[in-house]
Amino acid sequence: MSDKAEKIKKMLEMQKQFIEYEHKNGVDPKDYFAPEPGHMLDGYRQQYRDLAMEVVDLAHAEKGSER
Repeated sequence: MSDKAEKIKKMLEMQKQFIEYEHKNGVDPKDYFAPEPGHMLDGYRQQYRDLAMEVVDLAHAEKGSER
């Protein structure tokens, strides 16, 4: 599996976990944007953003374009 495909797979897993959490607990905006340390969403946005940007960079590299 390519590096890009692995990152996309990880992003999909993260989305699935988020949706399951949301359905069970609901998501307070405070918990999403400023979660307490140790909260399930602690670091989620940053990690997801980083993976998404890496996928964008890989896609640009494949096509020979720039961001």
